[in-house]
Amino acid sequence: MSAPDHALATLDRLSSAGTADKPRDLVCGTTQAPLDIKAVMRRLPHRNPFLMIDRVLRYGGDEVLAIKNVTFNESFFDGHFPGEPIMPGVMIAECMAQSAAFLGSGKPGGEGEPSPLRARLTALDLKLKHPVVPGDQLKISARAVKRLGNVMRVTASVSVDDKVVACSAFTVVFM
Repeated sequence: MSAPDHALATLDRLSSAGTADKPRDLVCGTTQAPLDIKAVMRRLPHRNPFLMIDRVLRYGGDEVLAIKNVTFNESFFDGHFPGEPIMPGVMIAECMAQSAAFLGSGKPGGEGEPSPLRARLTALDLKLKHPVVPGDQLKISARAVKRLGNVMRVTASVSVDDKVVACSAFTVVFM
């Protein structure tokens, strides 16, 4: 069994330690002030057109709340769909994945400036509930449910005007 597979198996065993109402948190922290796009770019390796987070409203320990402003200028709207632009589900999933990567990019105790890192997403369980169109502002909420070394189990949701448009549970392996 490879190291990431072993870590995932261990993480699955640990997940039985919590309940649906009260998951077992392994990391806690304080809420930080909002971050603009420059601060987000210092923590994530993504760049235009693949940077899917415009601003982080709050973050700390196990949670992050980020924003993506969806504009008509996004390149994927040219073909998805002409005359009826809808944000592709995979791009919504990428917003959630980048929010999770933002969570994992911080250093314990908040010491120093975090460096951008690479991550691999596995075991994606994505539910798309409503279409996202130009002009929408996505609020992306991601929460680390479990952490074990460089592996993190995440639940995330995306809402527009307080209406959930997508939700997901996935595992991130940081490299």
